[in-house]
Amino acid sequence: MTALREVEAPAGPTPPVRTGQLAAAARWARRAPLLPALIFTIVVTQLPFVATLVISLMRWNSLDPANRGFAGLDNYTAVFTDPDLRSAIGVTVVLTATVVLVSLVLGLGLALLLDRRFFGRGVVRTMLIAPFLVVPVAAALLWKHALYNPEYGLFNGVLTWLFGADAPQPEWIGGMPLLAVEASLVWQWTPFMMLILLAGLQSRPQDAVEAARIDGATAWQVFRYLTLPHLRQYLELGALLGSIYVVQNFDAVFTITSGGLGTANLPYTIYQTFYQAHDYGQASAAGVVVVLGSIVIATFALRVVSSLLREEVRA
Repeated sequence: MTALREVEAPAGPTPPVRTGQLAAAARWARRAPLLPALIFTIVVTQLPFVATLVISLMRWNSLDPANRGFAGLDNYTAVFTDPDLRSAIGVTVVLTATVVLVSLVLGLGLALLLDRRFFGRGVVRTMLIAPFLVVPVAAALLWKHALYNPEYGLFNGVLTWLFGADAPQPEWIGGMPLLAVEASLVWQWTPFMMLILLAGLQSRPQDAVEAARIDGATAWQVFRYLTLPHLRQYLELGALLGSIYVVQNFDAVFTITSGGLGTANLPYTIYQTFYQAHDYGQASAAGVVVVLGSIVIATFALRVVSSLLREEVRA
């Protein structure tokens, strides 16, 4: 008896609809584990911002609860026309620009130093990074009491040690308040700039540097025509990231000067408006202005990072 065998027809190509469904399912399988983190991020960051945006359009002062309602753009107009808020914006710009530029220059010098080989370089690098790791409030307290204090501070103690009992004893915070805040922030942010620029220095093409030295180029010429152009994007990245954080600084101003003597920046003024004047609408409007400014700076920072990554891939 001859056995009958069933011959199976060869499978044909998968229909396009089926292929699209499989691809979509694969994409969702990759993205689904990220959904809880995305939802958490939206709840924690975006919902409070939306609430702040809504409050910024309202006339809301807890000292006058009966006078509450929709204010439109009046709070934003007050932010840019109120003398105190305008002064706070100016102080914020000056403070941010000074701290970022000075930190970049000092960080570049330290990065050039640490790019050389010498005994104990690892220990020196660790010590130079330490200020950036100090809690901001602790750093501000250190400068206020251990360095600036006219009675027992280090600065006046050094002057007394050098020039004797008749040495001048300046009031560092009272005489130069904004400079006192800037110095503490420069001390804290210089290591951050140093790390970024040191990473840039260590990614230099060494063959071009060696070729320039063989051709008789001086150290200044190597720095000017090779090192500095190579570090341009790293300098931009450091400036943008530093600006994002320094523009929002509150700890140093609050701790060292309590916003007095012309040092109240925009974050401190928002704090005063919200917690002391209890004007929630105007404080929210000022906060929105700070957030929008930070977003603009962050956009440029992300573009610089993207260009750096593209150059690394091409290399």
